[in-house]
Amino acid sequence: MAERLASPTAHELDALTDLWEKSVRATHDFLAPEDIPFFRRMVREEALPAAELHVVRDSENHFAAFAGVEADRLEMLFVAPTARGKGLGRELVEHVTTHCGVRRVDVNEQNTQAAGFYARMGFRIVSRDTLDPSGRPYPILHLER
Repeated sequence: MAERLASPTAHELDALTDLWEKSVRATHDFLAPEDIPFFRRMVREEALPAAELHVVRDSENHFAAFAGVEADRLEMLFVAPTARGKGLGRELVEHVTTHCGVRRVDVNEQNTQAAGFYARMGFRIVSRDTLDPSGRPYPILHLER
């Protein structure tokens, strides 16, 4: 069940960052190896602390998936590789669209699994940028629901 992580501790932010990295390594094969440490620092130090976080825990109370929300935008959605295919991403998207008013999300164009997932969740492409926000050559699709 999805829950809001109101005031995450440093330990919880570290655990979410670890989940992020495992998920990215399993799904973002288009990234250059040197990009992972760059983005990891950005996720831990900037993105996670700035977002309203919603999590799903596994049977051992570890994080299995998380979503980060800012205003009406889903800023991040990551599922642990061992939890993929169990509906946790869908659960989190339904949770944040219903309870947080999320109606927009950006996705890496090369992450075709995620782009397809968001299409199945009712999001449609409204625009595209050729570079990601850090200026790297990873096109971004802007989606709305």
